[in-house]
Amino acid sequence: MTQANHTALNLSAGLLSVAAAAVLVLAKLWALSQTGALSVAATLADSLMDLMMSLGGFVAIVYAAKPADEDHAFGHTSAEDLAALAQSAFIIASAGIIAAAAVMRLIEGDVPLPREEAKGIAVIVFSIVVTLGLVAWQRRVARTTGNRVVEADSLHYIGDLIPNIGAIVALFASGWFGIGQIDSIVALGAAGFLAFGAIRIGKAALDALMDRRADPKMITAIEDIARTFPGVHGFHDLKTRQAGSRVFVNMHIELDADQSLRDAHAIGAALRRAIVAQFPNADVLIHKDPIGEPRHPEDPRP
Repeated sequence: MTQANHTALNLSAGLLSVAAAAVLVLAKLWALSQTGALSVAATLADSLMDLMMSLGGFVAIVYAAKPADEDHAFGHTSAEDLAALAQSAFIIASAGIIAAAAVMRLIEGDVPLPREEAKGIAVIVFSIVVTLGLVAWQRRVARTTGNRVVEADSLHYIGDLIPNIGAIVALFASGWFGIGQIDSIVALGAAGFLAFGAIRIGKAALDALMDRRADPKMITAIEDIARTFPGVHGFHDLKTRQAGSRVFVNMHIELDADQSLRDAHAIGAALRRAIVAQFPNADVLIHKDPIGEPRHPEDPRP
């Protein structure tokens, strides 16, 4: 499958994510007006955050797909991290508002029971069905293209199922057993879940913006490829950093000093292709050193 096909699939997943989130926001707004339940408000806030994240993810996919230019020699994929960092801050603020409202209701004690619980449950069930359909497509796209933005969005939507199920439990307990406090307790749990997810997303984005190394499993796999690659007698100074869905890899390989420049180039190019074949989102730069060459005393490398 060509890179253009991959881009088209990634864009389709991004557009579907935006459309699904918009539909769920409208449905839950109506459900909140009918029930007045905090647990529904929590899932509405979650869907609003989903919409923002989906929009941000879609814009990031479009912008990150732009080729490198004179001003951005390493591409534009850091836009994904900037969007994720802003989204995580919004999520934490929303979770705080929901938690504060839930605590106030618990302190007041006299909690109004939700209204029209059946309508609220119907909307939440509808949202679960839509979410499952979206996740199925996203996972298919992520398996095909290896796009981490789509994969992360899919994992986020899977996590959204927990507040939705909690809202159904709260509405059922309130409507059939008259336990109004369940609504506030579920809302508190949903707020905590949202805050935890936001912190995780924000940390990952900040790590990438601070040039944190790639996943250790990826680094080990690259080392294994280089260690056994024909014509490569050794390697050193393997460095990685992340920018959005891209991982930049720099490494020095040691080659036979007596072979031609053409042969040395062929080995380096073949090694690069082998790494990219296993990690399609990697941008690999390989420097070639003659084997056994002592380091120059003025070489700044540690």
